[in-house]
Amino acid sequence: MLNLLSSFLALSLAGLLFPGVRGHGYVQDVVVGSTHYTGYLPYSDPYYNPPPQRIIRKIPGNGPVTDLSLIDIQCNGYADGGEPGSAPAPMFATVPAGSQVHLNWTTWPDSHMGPMITYMAKAPSDITKWSPGNAAVWFKVTESGKTADGKWAATDILTADNSIYTFTVPPKLAPGQYIVRHEIIALHAAYTYPGAQFYPSCIQIAVTGSGNALPTSGLVSFPGAYTPTTPGIVFDAYQDTGAYPIPGPPVWTGGS
Repeated sequence: MLNLLSSFLALSLAGLLFPGVRGHGYVQDVVVGSTHYTGYLPYSDPYYNPPPQRIIRKIPGNGPVTDLSLIDIQCNGYADGGEPGSAPAPMFATVPAGSQVHLNWTTWPDSHMGPMITYMAKAPSDITKWSPGNAAVWFKVTESGKTADGKWAATDILTADNSIYTFTVPPKLAPGQYIVRHEIIALHAAYTYPGAQFYPSCIQIAVTGSGNALPTSGLVSFPGAYTPTTPGIVFDAYQDTGAYPIPGPPVWTGGS
């Protein structure tokens, strides 16, 4: 039985049992300091009993969300019982304010150009039991779209960085438990709506330090932050050679 399971998992990870497994992507590893936290692996984790303990909330696969009205846009996950939502993960990583977090994506298709955006939301209680629902609790901490010379964050830059995206937790951010919502928006079919593809991952962390900064404005909800008419949601990445308007609120700078 063990050998059969091992073979099944190997084939799953290779994409042989699930056609298209390697077609899109997700965050497969999180690095804080010298500590690695394996991400939620949708093609192997569900087959373990008990399932592995993760800091990233469950996702159903490597595919996108395209309907901005769904709660799925929050974390691309399913709550226990199969209901769409943001099912809490059983663990969190401890991250000092001002330190870097490295997010390792699976190999990203070079056709799926688009921005990379990171939000955070402070949990009012135990992060392993909290789901934000439709509350406006998310603030943007970093964003990267298209450079002046036409390089895209999710293809050119991510590939050049060996599929690792790095962001810094705001140095003055108040301590507490947070969800980090990190996403790629793929624009290869975004010339109409629905067309843009959203690939969010939600990572649970506990921020430490002596800061006391928290945003009091610019908070958004998911769903709600993006609509079909939000600039950057409909965008012809092949025909529009100008600047790309990254969707969502401005980056919060109060924690700098």
